Amino acid sequence: MSQLNIHQYPYMSDNYGVLLHSPKTGETACIDCGDASATLAALAQQGWALTEIWVTHHHADHTAGVVELKDATGATVIGPKPLSQEIAGLDKTLEDGDTFQFSGMEVQTLHTPGHTKDMINFYLPEENIVFTGDTLFTIGCGRLFECDAATMYASLAKLTALPAATLVYSSHEYTLANVKFALSVDPKNQALIARAKTVESLRADGKPTVPSSIQEELDTNPFLRADDEQIRELLDMRQASSEEVFAEIRHRKDNF
Repeated sequence: MSQLNIHQYPYMSDNYGVLLHSPKTGETACIDCGDASATLAALAQQGWALTEIWVTHHHADHTAGVVELKDATGATVIGPKPLSQEIAGLDKTLEDGDTFQFSGMEVQTLHTPGHTKDMINFYLPEENIVFTGDTLFTIGCGRLFECDAATMYASLAKLTALPAATLVYSSHEYTLANVKFALSVDPKNQALIARAKTVESLRADGKPTVPSSIQEELDTNPFLRADDEQIRELLDMRQASSEEVFAEIRHRKDNF
C-alpha cells in the first residue's frame, strides 16, 4: 500500500507536473517546475507545503519556474550534475546510482542520457514508481537532442529493467500522436491496437494517459521493441542490431 499521496497536474500546453506528499512527515516534493504559478496553485489546492524540488533535466519547460518556486517556498532543489547547461537554483546535484531519502524511503537516481546529457530519473522502489522526465513517454521516448541513438537505447534499457508493475510518470501528454506513429511501425500488435482505443477514449474525456507501467510500455511502445520480428520485417532490418533498429524508429518518428 502506498505511503505517499500523488497529485499530477497539467501546465503549459502539454506538460505534467507531479506533487509527492507524505501524510506521515508532511514532506512534499514536486518533480520539475516549468511554471511556478501552476505548481503553487496545485500546492494550494491540495493544502501541502513544498519541501523539495526534483529536477530531471535542464530544458526550460522543466526548470523555468524553479527559482521562483524555491524563493516562494524555501524548498531544497535537487537535480542532475550539469553536463551541458547549468540549472539555476540547484542545492544538491546527483549522478547515476546516487540515492537520497524522502519520507524515510530511498529514492534512486538513474542517469538516462539521450534527450539531454544530464537527464536523470527518480525511482522509488518502495512505492513502485519512476519519474522518467523526457526519457520514456507513454508509447514513446524523447527526441535525441544531445546524445546518439545508442546512448538513448542504453538509457531505456535501464528503465525496462525495473519491475514490470512499476508506474511510469513521464512529463508530457504526447500519447495520441505517439500511438498513431506506433501503429505505423507495429500495425499487427494486438496489445497496441487495444491500447490505442483506450488512449483515444481517455483523451476524448480529457483524462491523462500518464502514468503507464513498464509492462504496458514493453508490450506496446515501439522504441522498446527493437527486437520484435514483425517490426524488423516491416522496416526491412531483419539482420540489423537492436540499436540500429531503434535509431531507424526514432528517425521515422522525427519525420512522421
